[in-house]
Amino acid sequence: MNLADQASGIGALADENRRALYDYVAAAAEPVGREQAALALGVARHTASFHLDRLVEEGLLEVEYRRLTGRSGPGAGRPSKLYRRADREFSVSLPPRRYDLVGDILAAAITRSAAGESLDRALAGSARDEGVQVGGSVSGAEAEPSLSAVAQVLAGQGFEPQVADDVVTLRNCPFDSLAQKHTALVCGVNQEFVQGVVDGLGRSDVVARLEPDPGICCVKLRGLSP
Repeated sequence: MNLADQASGIGALADENRRALYDYVAAAAEPVGREQAALALGVARHTASFHLDRLVEEGLLEVEYRRLTGRSGPGAGRPSKLYRRADREFSVSLPPRRYDLVGDILAAAITRSAAGESLDRALAGSARDEGVQVGGSVSGAEAEPSLSAVAQVLAGQGFEPQVADDVVTLRNCPFDSLAQKHTALVCGVNQEFVQGVVDGLGRSDVVARLEPDPGICCVKLRGLSP
């Protein structure tokens, strides 16, 4: 979760001309050129070009080059620079929320349950597997103390961890609104996911426990005595 990149991309749309150009390109059935966009919005060509290229720099638009005449070879002219909406998704939430993550876990659990696994086991297994994948994808964590390493990974998932006295307190719940409506279900999934991160990092001296406190995540991590 790179907040700086996400915020920068969305912030680029604060300019009225830039936002209008983005909306125009996004709504077009085909990639559009600078002249077409400038004419449609009633702005100068150089203004449209500047803002369109800025949107490309921020990852909101992508560029392709194509001859609009359909001809090729000598005399066909230079390919035109065309703009289309980028595939990249932007989302900024403060505090951080990861409803996409819990959605992936629930979808995987439904698939496992449909194949014959009990729903409880499917939910726990899917959450744990997702956490193992997240923890296992981290490099360089071996050099960090166990609680610090786990906290760093969970910070990247939006949990806002705080380490003190052999305990990691998660100050933010990335699944907050769902947890408020379906507390037992989501908190159980949360615990399994966090424990999966621990397992994926290979830290057998840390355990994730349900220890709910008002206003923070229901899970805490504790270091186990040797």
